[in-house]
Amino acid sequence: MQKCLSRALIAASVLAAATAAAEVKTKEVTYTQGKTTLQGFFAWDDAVKGKRPGVLVIHEWWGHNQHARNQAIRLAQAGYVGFALDMYGQGKVAEHPKDATAMSGELMKDPATVKARFDAALAELKKDPHVDPAKIGVVGYCMGGSIALQMAREGEHLQAVATFHAGLSAPATPAAKGAVKPRILVNTGGADSFVPPAAVDAFKKEMADAGAKVEVISYPGAKHGFTNPDAGKHGMDALAYDAAADKASWEASMKMFKEAFGS
Repeated sequence: MQKCLSRALIAASVLAAATAAAEVKTKEVTYTQGKTTLQGFFAWDDAVKGKRPGVLVIHEWWGHNQHARNQAIRLAQAGYVGFALDMYGQGKVAEHPKDATAMSGELMKDPATVKARFDAALAELKKDPHVDPAKIGVVGYCMGGSIALQMAREGEHLQAVATFHAGLSAPATPAAKGAVKPRILVNTGGADSFVPPAAVDAFKKEMADAGAKVEVISYPGAKHGFTNPDAGKHGMDALAYDAAADKASWEASMKMFKEAFGS
């Protein structure tokens, strides 16, 4: 009896150690773009051996908040290194739609700053010792999804881009033929009043004309912000969390990433 109990305790200890070893690790970092200090958040599974693809997380118009960090953790659980970047500087976060509108408007009016901050985060991700710099992806939410698509239009060397409730407004300059390099999955809400069917159709045509590898999945009944559990807490009827759409869009995106990265 004593021998069996000892074996059971040893087995339990081994299991506990293995579970601890597989725990997702996180760290906060600061990096810069010009004179602006930016806040980043890394997540990785230390049980994964060797280098692996790295994936940037571009936040919604709310800023570098817990939702963005949670996506980095989800990516780590999927076997990648997730890096939630900061587009506003100092990790600034808005709590009210009026503030988010002002912050996003100030950023988006200067495309050069948008690209510079994306590139600064990309460089930070690539130098992480867990990351294979030849395998880089992006996930973008709302404003962050729009930024991810614009970076793809501008020829950033990425392997995969997945967007969630991204704005799909026509760009000032459509993507040039052959310019869009990554495989792209656009997850959009079927009831997203910010992204009407006409915008989706125009985006599809632009990407087809550019020869891009793009798939668009529309989730029936899903409103804008469908991946964010706090979407409905801001007093906007157009925003709502949709657990089914969140789950389905994530699974579709991870399937695409696996195919794009060849792993």
